Amino acid sequence: MNVLSIPKAALRLPYQVARLPLQLIETQVVSRMHDEAPVRLAYERTLGAIDGAVGRALGDPAAIRRGEALQERSAALTRAVELQEEADRKREQADADLKAKQQQAREDQVAAQREKQQKQAAARKAEEDRKKKAAEQAEQRAAAEKKQADELAAKRKRDAEAEKKAEQAKIDAKEKQAAAPATAELKEAAAKRDEATQKRADANQVEKLAEAEKTQRQNAQS
Repeated sequence: MNVLSIPKAALRLPYQVARLPLQLIETQVVSRMHDEAPVRLAYERTLGAIDGAVGRALGDPAAIRRGEALQERSAALTRAVELQEEADRKREQADADLKAKQQQAREDQVAAQREKQQKQAAARKAEEDRKKKAAEQAEQRAAAEKKQADELAAKRKRDAEAEKKAEQAKIDAKEKQAAAPATAELKEAAAKRDEATQKRADANQVEKLAEAEKTQRQNAQS
């Protein structure tokens, strides 16, 4: 037996005895904690470091393995906690991003609906303005066409009246020209009739004078 191994072997028992309170704390307190509780992980990591250091110092393979196992378990669980926390952060961030995207999508949808309604209202107004303008233009064209038609009708009426007057003047001239000989004959007949009347009047006067003279002679003889 190596004489140097005797003191180390002799020291293992005191360490095991000194470790009993730590073992008791681990059994009664730490083991009841959640496997991933930060306090438990810190305790196991510290205890594993102590076991490993003492085991290497005392040449105790069991203590070394126990210490390494505790440290590996603590490191693995710590890493798992970190990964879980990172996953939770990413999930929360993803949820927040999703909610933000959903909110943005809703806002975009509302904005698009509002824009669509505005465009529809603008299109309706433009159509109403176009119809109103077309109606005004049609009314203006109708008024202009009516005015032109009225002016044309008035012109045609004036032309017709002028033509009628001219035609009547021609007819009057022709009638006057045709009636000229008859008028002369009528004048001549009237003159002859007047002359005959005058002659009859003169004859009557002579007859009355003769009758008066006869009467006077007869009265004188009586």
